[in-house]
Amino acid sequence: MKHASGTFEVKVTPTDASEVGKAGGIGRMTIEKVFSGALEGSSKGEMLTGGNHATGTLAYVAMETVTGRLEGRTGSFILRHDAWMMKTEPATARLDVSVVASSGTGELAGLTGRMTIERAEAMHSYVFEYALD
Repeated sequence: MKHASGTFEVKVTPTDASEVGKAGGIGRMTIEKVFSGALEGSSKGEMLTGGNHATGTLAYVAMETVTGRLEGRTGSFILRHDAWMMKTEPATARLDVSVVASSGTGELAGLTGRMTIERAEAMHSYVFEYALD
């Protein structure tokens, strides 16, 4: 596995959920990112959110398509997010971000891997462990 790291800026914008989603208490947001560092490019995607305010459980799932340059190769790929946490116990947080199998295009065809995202104050950073055929 290879490692890539850097930072990204993210814009998350609430948008209307479907009627079924609203009835189930599900929120919906759009995601736009700009990546810097070993991965340079941008992404666009959507996030569904849910939780239980009484217990402090928060969760989201998201899909985003990243378009850019990695290891000098250009193309795109899809990242899948799955996350949850207890608001009162942040140490319980779990975040899984991985490349969707066979989603790489162009020179990034065959890309596999997982991304770790960290947030310190207003700064977001990533570490991307990946393999590229």
